[in-house]
Amino acid sequence: MDHGLKFSDPATYARTLRRAHELVIAGVQRPEIPTRLVDSWHRSMALGISPDQHSPRHLHEVSEVLEIRREHRLQQVMPALQDLLADDSRSGRHLLVLTDAGGEVLWRVGSPEVLRRADQLEFLEGADWSEAGIGTNAISEALVTGGPVQLFSAEHLVRTHHEWACTAAPITDPHTGRVLGVLDVSGPLDTISADTLRMVRCAVRVAETLLGTSDGGTSPGGSAPVRGGRQPAPSVARSATAVASLELLGDKAAVVFEDGGRTALTLRRAEILALLDSRSQGWSAEELAYELHGDSGTPQAIRTEMFRVRSLLGGAVESNPYRLGAALAGRSDSGRVLRLLHGGRVADALDAYRAPLLSRSGSLAVQLLRDRLDLAVGSAVRAAGDAALLVRWLSTDMGAADPLAVEALGRLVGPGDARYLAFRAAAVV
Repeated sequence: MDHGLKFSDPATYARTLRRAHELVIAGVQRPEIPTRLVDSWHRSMALGISPDQHSPRHLHEVSEVLEIRREHRLQQVMPALQDLLADDSRSGRHLLVLTDAGGEVLWRVGSPEVLRRADQLEFLEGADWSEAGIGTNAISEALVTGGPVQLFSAEHLVRTHHEWACTAAPITDPHTGRVLGVLDVSGPLDTISADTLRMVRCAVRVAETLLGTSDGGTSPGGSAPVRGGRQPAPSVARSATAVASLELLGDKAAVVFEDGGRTALTLRRAEILALLDSRSQGWSAEELAYELHGDSGTPQAIRTEMFRVRSLLGGAVESNPYRLGAALAGRSDSGRVLRLLHGGRVADALDAYRAPLLSRSGSLAVQLLRDRLDLAVGSAVRAAGDAALLVRWLSTDMGAADPLAVEALGRLVGPGDARYLAFRAAAVV
């Protein structure tokens, strides 16, 4: 079988698998189905699972699961996994699932539509997705093999699962090596890609790193050694200290902490924070991806960056949607300029406006924010009717190209004033 069809033509690949599935169930050996899967099918059927079975075994009511997961160790890493892999936007097409060590579903995150489709399969909290609970699936195989697994269409035993592709990997305790649960990403056949398995593996590594911190992963900023002797990155270790402000003006964006520390931001993370700072209702991963990358942007790339941002800033950045928390909202240097303008303190705002917003950014979205800030300051300075303020504004990089300010200065000081003539000559050039 051409396994490349799994990604290039999933419908054709699924039809071939289904034909092989029916033959194997009827007792005819087919090379298209790996021996390990056939063995799993036989074990499942020996346990009483039928290919026509619809309902998994249910171990707890949903209300009981809410209590169980409060005490479960994976509760500590679920926010990070959600940042990395979940897509609960209206258009989201895959489901993020986290089970316990026995395969019982404890968490699900997805769009209303994909949750509805999962409900039809009873793929919900409290359901047993082990081999004994519902037969061969990615979660059960991850528990049996102890490694990452990807199952597609009729590789599942139960026929109602043949419209799904699932990728799963176990999460282990970095101190004891004991399996704590399974991370699974599931969705319609065409949601699978060559990157899905890589992203699940990456998310598991992140979870196990957080679990290896001295506080058990409750804070992304823990500094204890983790498995393999690796240490958290210095930027992550800063999150234990509260964030005081963001520096977004100029070419050296940074986070300033209340203890006086300062951590530089990459340009991409600074651009994301500038967008978060610009809108109180927040942004979805899809919106940020489009704003920063256009049609080529992917929500997954944004979620990866947002995990790193939130590891650095902790609770100062919220998710679903992504936005600045109450402690950080309005605490940027660019935001301070606007607050001063809103308070009528034009001279103070001009003092605070020391450089353009993220001057190294070529993002159109950031350019629009930059232009909006220039317009706000320039309009306020012109409306103040103060020649000294106009001269100060026109002497900055941001105001040097403001022809309306040059005209306003001319009206105040007269057409023969040397200051007006100098700025008018510069504007003409």
